[in-house]
Amino acid sequence: MNFESQISRPSWLLLGSEPMRAATEYLTHRLQRWQIKPPLQGDGHPVIVFPGLATDGVPVTPLVDHCRALGYTAMDWGRGFNTGPGADLDAWLQGLAEELRCTLRASGDSTKAPAPTLIGWSLGGLYARELAKLPGFDVRQVITIGTPFNGSPGQTHAGWLYKRLNGSPADLSHALQQRLKRPPPVPTTSIYSRTDGIVAWQACRHDMQSARVQDIEVKGSHLGMGWNPSVLRLVADRLVQPERGWQRHGSTA
Repeated sequence: MNFESQISRPSWLLLGSEPMRAATEYLTHRLQRWQIKPPLQGDGHPVIVFPGLATDGVPVTPLVDHCRALGYTAMDWGRGFNTGPGADLDAWLQGLAEELRCTLRASGDSTKAPAPTLIGWSLGGLYARELAKLPGFDVRQVITIGTPFNGSPGQTHAGWLYKRLNGSPADLSHALQQRLKRPPPVPTTSIYSRTDGIVAWQACRHDMQSARVQDIEVKGSHLGMGWNPSVLRLVADRLVQPERGWQRHGSTA
């Protein structure tokens, strides 16, 4: 029997508690941000944050502000409301990559901006991973937050929303599922939660870990991951990794 087929979407109890848990995490974030000294300041390299399905730059504002406070040139993806990539994924990704190249060149001091870190929340994490696989689009590292790259639409509670926004369900062929589960050729971190009420946590883990691929568990909701204090601390830890000396979280030199 296929193990993947045994993974079910989160319970209705977890799903129903998402708004309250996310609100609690936001309140905790607001209280703690004045009490905790910022970690080691960053090197200023660009950070691009991709929002989840049916959201825009507003929900990722705490995450963008956090990265800016750490000393990075952080921004959201610049496309507003995320309704999904459309039918032609490859053409859509190429268009997004070109837009981001222009944005990075405009925000840098030279024609060639430093390679960015891509951070994606939920569906936005799939964009980050696939962009990092494109030839000619230099990426420093990828960080995904609650992103179900290793599963199927049936393992999330977001399928109905995608269908409502696009008029048809997400079409993930076996070939596309195999493609999405392959990690990018750059350091990649997946942050996930077993108490995620939107996507199955198993779908947010790689089949194999390696020297530059790591899955890290936190406790929290799906809707509150963008301001969850544990997630923000992990993002800070990952961003400060040197470009040519990235180490897995918890490793010692």
